[in-house]
Amino acid sequence: MEADRPIEQNLQTNKTLPPALDHTSFMTVDEGALGSSAMLRSLTDFIQILRRLRTDCPWDRQQTHETLRPMLIEEAYETVEAIDLAVDTGDYTELKKELGDLLLHILFHSELAREEGHFTLQEVIETESEKLIYRHPHVFGDTKVEDAAHVSRNWEQLKRREKGRNSVLDGVPASLPALQRATRIQERASKVGFDWTNSRSVWKKVREEIEEFEAELGKIEHRKEEEFGDLLFSLVNLARHEGLDSEQALRQSTQKFDRRFRLVEREVEASGRPIQSFTLEELDAIWDRIKKEL
Repeated sequence: MEADRPIEQNLQTNKTLPPALDHTSFMTVDEGALGSSAMLRSLTDFIQILRRLRTDCPWDRQQTHETLRPMLIEEAYETVEAIDLAVDTGDYTELKKELGDLLLHILFHSELAREEGHFTLQEVIETESEKLIYRHPHVFGDTKVEDAAHVSRNWEQLKRREKGRNSVLDGVPASLPALQRATRIQERASKVGFDWTNSRSVWKKVREEIEEFEAELGKIEHRKEEEFGDLLFSLVNLARHEGLDSEQALRQSTQKFDRRFRLVEREVEASGRPIQSFTLEELDAIWDRIKKEL
């Protein structure tokens, strides 16, 4: 099949990175947004504020790539929460703020690298621009694609060639949340044909893993954990085949539990009795009533 041929045959484009961008050749700049002098001044001011902080603030002077790493991850998750809030409520105020916090971290790491003589913010932007053009030959070159899935396959082949990777699984960060990493690993394997053909086949695997996990209950601890992990992995596979995001699905279910349990606590508090005095049956009754009301 055309889409599955090696990238050297499938992509009719140069094997080298594209030349410097000629902005007039393929894009026009919206003077009211990206290209406005006001935006450029805002970015310059932002960088100058950061450099002032690096000079005059004791806390900012102490920061390194290593110390900022956990905060970068935290800001990324806060941005994800802001996206969920914007989608649910239509209020994009928090997303605007969180994107600013995320941008601060990008600029901060770039500034640290500049101070250390590694690279500059300009080089970060130019490198990413070159990469986007290189990985989109169907936009900036002569490559023909059939659909989004075809684009994704070409993207992965280009990345492997560009980075010299030996496995299609290379490049999936080990630090990703477990459900998200499982999804990415499965997606990579699927792109080379190692995948179930439909959800029905995956269901058989899920049932098999449930039986294996059940058989280990009450036995050696490490075997239970291993079998439970296999069960989770198969459920992630099923979700993927159904077009669902396992990470998002579990996040939503956890948030739903959080919201309902807080309402249970509120009702218990209104009764004047400590929650420990309630039986599980009484708490379940409150839970079911709240669930119906919601």
